[in-house]
Amino acid sequence: MTTSTTRAPAEVELAIGGMTCASCAARIEKKLNRMDGVTATVNYATEKAKVSYTGDVSVPELIATVEATGYTAREPEPEPARAGSGPGAEPAEAADELRPLRERLVTAVVLAVPVIAMAMVPALQFEYWQWLSLTLAAPVVTYAAWPFHKAAFTNARHGAATMDTLISVGTSAAFLWSLWALFFGTAGTPGMTHPFELTIARSDGAGNIYLEAAAGVTAFILAGRYFEARSKRKAGAALKALLELGAKDVTVLRDGREEQIPVGELKVGDRFLVRPGEKIATDGTVVEGTSAVDASMLTGESVPVEVGVGDAVTGATVNAGGRLVVEATRVGADTQLARMAKLVEDAQNGKAAAQRLADRVSGVFVPVVIALALATLGFWIGNGSGLTAAFTAAVAVLIIACPCALGLATPTALMVGTGRGAQLGILIKGPEVLESTRKVDTIVLDKTGTVTTGRMTLLAVHTADGTEESEVLRLAGALEHASEHPIARAVADGALEKLGALPTPEDFANIPGLGVQGIVDGHAVLVGREKLLAEWAMELPAGLARAKAEAEASGRTAIAVAWDGAARAVLEVADAVKDTSAEAITRLRALGLTPILLTGDNRAVAEAVAAEVGIAPEHVVAEVMPEDKVDVVKRLQDEGRSVAMVGDGVNDAAALAQADLGLAMGTGTDAAIEAGDLTLVRGDLRAAADAIRLARRTLGTIRSNLFWAFAYNVAALPLAAAGLLNPMIAGAAMAFSSVFVVGNSLRLRGFKAAS
Repeated sequence: MTTSTTRAPAEVELAIGGMTCASCAARIEKKLNRMDGVTATVNYATEKAKVSYTGDVSVPELIATVEATGYTAREPEPEPARAGSGPGAEPAEAADELRPLRERLVTAVVLAVPVIAMAMVPALQFEYWQWLSLTLAAPVVTYAAWPFHKAAFTNARHGAATMDTLISVGTSAAFLWSLWALFFGTAGTPGMTHPFELTIARSDGAGNIYLEAAAGVTAFILAGRYFEARSKRKAGAALKALLELGAKDVTVLRDGREEQIPVGELKVGDRFLVRPGEKIATDGTVVEGTSAVDASMLTGESVPVEVGVGDAVTGATVNAGGRLVVEATRVGADTQLARMAKLVEDAQNGKAAAQRLADRVSGVFVPVVIALALATLGFWIGNGSGLTAAFTAAVAVLIIACPCALGLATPTALMVGTGRGAQLGILIKGPEVLESTRKVDTIVLDKTGTVTTGRMTLLAVHTADGTEESEVLRLAGALEHASEHPIARAVADGALEKLGALPTPEDFANIPGLGVQGIVDGHAVLVGREKLLAEWAMELPAGLARAKAEAEASGRTAIAVAWDGAARAVLEVADAVKDTSAEAITRLRALGLTPILLTGDNRAVAEAVAAEVGIAPEHVVAEVMPEDKVDVVKRLQDEGRSVAMVGDGVNDAAALAQADLGLAMGTGTDAAIEAGDLTLVRGDLRAAADAIRLARRTLGTIRSNLFWAFAYNVAALPLAAAGLLNPMIAGAAMAFSSVFVVGNSLRLRGFKAAS
């Protein structure tokens, strides 16, 4: 008999350090996936690798493979104490990680500005200006640019080339040549100047320095990296926002006494008290009391759920009505809220990181430039022109290829685009988001709080013959004003809006599960379910019965009103569709998107809302749980669609993270906002269409910037290879390409929201 020693499949999540761009993540992923029995996904944004492994592979071997690739890896340490009590620790840690980059950026900017000014303005070139330029540029090219040199070395060890390689090679070539020219050429002569003349002539390069190119490129690109890193650090905030939605403390009942403890100490089987307005501490079963529970932020169900003894309730939902005693059935990582946090994390890790276009182009451009520089060196040496002239031409090739405008291409367009977006109430998280907007062809819309207002509203009043609407609103509104139930609040608010003031009930009683009764201005008033009226031997007249049936068929809640022994009216309450939603759907279609309505509400409600805004019934997906929303998005993606998702609730967070493009309503929860790629500050769905248009326009600007940035370099490469590149032509070309890129980006300030 043989015994199998094959290990069962296991999963581990590694924290990865040292990545500077999306191609780093791709390289680590490639190395890990080459190991036997290993399937890995590396996410540049979250700096995590999710690894599934079988066979004889161990976690230390996985870590060793990552380290052999030139990066760091470790297993995230469990920190249970911090999870409950230290929300401030994470931002502080993130700030510490950004500090070195910020210090390098400040150093580069402060020192590079005078170097560039002296090189470009002959009037500033005093007798020993070149030596001051060297003194100022040296810390920029060494200390400030160190991350680029380090990344270039790592890339070279693995036979790869990215934008880091191009920056490192270009700035190093410019600086080292300047050193040679200053110490061994004629550039160090007192009184040497760079005259502003754009002549094309062969030069031995001994009198030319390129310190402004080395310092300027470093400063520009560090600025782009810093702002990118700042937005990237927020990638994991969705999980923190989700977990912080839960209650922090809970009142448990022990030996007949009430005792307040942290939620983390709650155990399965403990009974705890939930007062009106409080969050339910954890998943459990009601053992005492009745109430209405607002679960909309978790389930998307717009109508509060009536609960009583024996009913299950979910942690983080809000008790909107009476006093409840709940027995805990799930705590900690087993709760629905914790499972939803895991869904968001899985969706973020599984999302393919969009590689930056500059890195992809650099992967081809860098080897070509280096090959051209070597070919130029060989050609001029073989041509008998001398070693100095040959090196001048070869170094000129490397210098002109240095991406000054390329460093500005993405950050300037992104800065102007995001700034304009902020003015219009649209927040774009980073450059990776923009590529997704170009491809999306389907947009999934959450119903509650996105297409609709997300709150119960009085929509219609149907009265019996001889009954005035104002009288119905006065009596029913006064009675409902004394209730805490969300549907009662809708009736009371509707009555106050139309009448301005309501009388105070002389008597009031809440009938659990049925409605309310009381005395208002001497009238005995009943407001609630039809069953409540039946208990007082009252029936709805035919007209009101018909109105009630039609309201319920449309997914609305019908409330009967009676006083002085007769049924007088039926009120319709529902989650109202926003005034702008239908127009927004039309605009989204004009962008080539297919709208799909997705909701946890019942199908009748969903189809009624869809019909009102112009979405076909076959594009309605109703009665879905939060985890099912993720599955719906995945199914659409499996069909080959590129999916955008618009939502506002906790129940949407995982789907927003899973979608190719997540648009979060700024009026929603922090969890949804953090999980989304774009945030729509105003609660207007039309902003979704504006956001996609702006993001596409910004992406187009970045692409045109990148094209022209490379085009200027490529156009000047033949001159450099021919040894005809005057330093002022190099400087002017670099300055002009940068000015063009900035000017092109500034055109985004003219973007207007559709009126």
